Amino acid sequence: MTTDTASYPIIRLGTRRSPLAMAQAREVRERLCTAHEWPEEAVELVEVQASGDKVQDRPLAEIGGKALWTKELDLWLADGTIDAAVHSAKDVETVRPSELTFAAVLPRADRRDSLIGAASIADLRKGARVGTSAPRRAAQLLHLRPDLDVVMFRGNVATRLGKLEEGEADATFLAAAGLERLGESDVGTALDPSEFLPAAGQGAIVVEVMAGCEAIDLLKPLDDLTTRLELMAERALLAGLGGTCHSPVAVLCEFSDGTLSIEASIFSGDGAERVDGAAEFDAQDTDAPSRLARDLLSRATPKIQQHFNGSA
Repeated sequence: MTTDTASYPIIRLGTRRSPLAMAQAREVRERLCTAHEWPEEAVELVEVQASGDKVQDRPLAEIGGKALWTKELDLWLADGTIDAAVHSAKDVETVRPSELTFAAVLPRADRRDSLIGAASIADLRKGARVGTSAPRRAAQLLHLRPDLDVVMFRGNVATRLGKLEEGEADATFLAAAGLERLGESDVGTALDPSEFLPAAGQGAIVVEVMAGCEAIDLLKPLDDLTTRLELMAERALLAGLGGTCHSPVAVLCEFSDGTLSIEASIFSGDGAERVDGAAEFDAQDTDAPSRLARDLLSRATPKIQQHFNGSA
């Protein structure tokens, strides 16, 4: 990285090369250039094909989990190939290397899930096949509609829409924020987040760097306090639950007037069993999400607990 504005690039942003990841990286570049009054060439986008993009025929949980989205960029941060890495917050593992830090959490976009293929979950025909590889979406859907058939769906937005068009499923889910960033907000129906709870971090973009590096100060203007507080609380809840990419957990966290409110649900894999919890607390109370996690686990059945490593 160079801080000499006479030479470009000033900062190199690492990103996966999927269309959505590139759209997110371009958003970070645009915000950086606006904040510092830089020309576009001051920010270089450095693309990598992540391991998670290479294997599309198995659920992520079977082939290495969320680390498959981050490990190449982590290595590039460590060896100085890039100055910062752009991620979808929901794709970043709960426990990260201590030498890495979120330099910026961008203002959150739409956190809802969109249902593609039907106007609502209730409108899906009996026995309809719904494509998803996300344990949260599968369990929450089956809790609402145990008659439905969940089939494995992976791939970027275009791939999943293509599979749907080819008849591999009757419906699928996509993040509303991802559709919006790709200019496809008119695709599907966004679901009420209080009825179909989103994933931790959904709709948020994070920019990760090596702790103590020069890029932190450059990225600081992009940081949104409201989204950061919500995201850190959601991630603390996951940590308290011992949640992994195998864990059917859904969470909605909102910040207002110094207070955070969280609604959370944990499920059995088949969605038959569900435990709900909620908490409202001062945003500075960093232990509150862990207390909620302990409460959820204390009320969970063995069928739910097997998906979590936390202890009550």
